Amino acid sequence: MVSEVLGLLGLLVASYLLGGIPFGYLYARFVKGVDIRTIGSGNVGATNVARLYPPRAGILVFLIVFTLDAGKGYAAVELLAPLIKPAPAVEYVPVLAGLAAVLGHSFTPYLGFSGGKAVATTFGVFIALEPVATLVALGVFFMVYAITRAVGAGSLAFAVALPVAVFVHGEAHQSVGYLAVVLGILIVVRHRDNISKMLGKS
Repeated sequence: MVSEVLGLLGLLVASYLLGGIPFGYLYARFVKGVDIRTIGSGNVGATNVARLYPPRAGILVFLIVFTLDAGKGYAAVELLAPLIKPAPAVEYVPVLAGLAAVLGHSFTPYLGFSGGKAVATTFGVFIALEPVATLVALGVFFMVYAITRAVGAGSLAFAVALPVAVFVHGEAHQSVGYLAVVLGILIVVRHRDNISKMLGKS
């Protein structure tokens, strides 16, 4: 029992530290020589890093950073979580690993516990846990983005659509649905500045 608890704690720490790797910050620092926290929205995510480039190049940079940030969540679930299997709660292990990775991304210890808005890493976690439901939510993102041309609006739509899609289409343990709700709320909270701006324009 003690070894299982220690194994789980080790997994959570490892997932948190993995999720905390600030790829957007590192990309901007080493490729462009700037601190992305002083540019645009000050966020370290893919959208803000893409603002360093003209639109066409920015799309490519966005995809690179987004993929790296999503990869952290995917790796926590698919690579780290299988390393331990505590018998009493095996179904919760990947859920907890995914949660730790997203929290690491949003509150990275490498940048004073600031971080990204959780969308990309959440996407990576749920591509591993519930791929079909995640693609449905991604489709909602693109529909809203096509209408508004605002990544923030699309991200908020994704945050709402993900738990709905997981509960409707999901086949995994119910804890995955609860995780979708928690991370959906986190995404909304992390986008509070975007919400204020959108409300101010209305």
